[in-house]
Amino acid sequence: MTTQSMLDERYGRRRRGAPRWGIVVAITIGVIVTGLFGWMTIASTLDDVGADATGFEIVDDHSVVVNFQITAPLGRSVACALEAQDVEHGVVGWKIVEFPASDQHARAFRETIPTTAEATTGLVNSCWVT
Repeated sequence: MTTQSMLDERYGRRRRGAPRWGIVVAITIGVIVTGLFGWMTIASTLDDVGADATGFEIVDDHSVVVNFQITAPLGRSVACALEAQDVEHGVVGWKIVEFPASDQHARAFRETIPTTAEATTGLVNSCWVT
């Protein structure tokens, strides 16, 4: 009876084993890349600050009051850029306000923005961790 090993020997064929080191390397690289992307996603949101304007009030031709709330990381100070716009969406007032660190995640504020002309709206342009 002829066996597979006898045929392989007769015709010079060699049995190859699966390249296990290649599979191990590929899995290792996959795990590292997945972990790196996961960490980058988490790290980019750690200092994320959310801001929502909840209202505004035109006081007179030279000021507007903006009501807004922010959500920020605990224990981190925050700065926000507030702006007032006219009827053509031109910026007629701008103010940077800084808020100290707090143990509250969400806070509400009311700030007055001085303007150079009559404003038709007040809003929060952006906020960031300082």
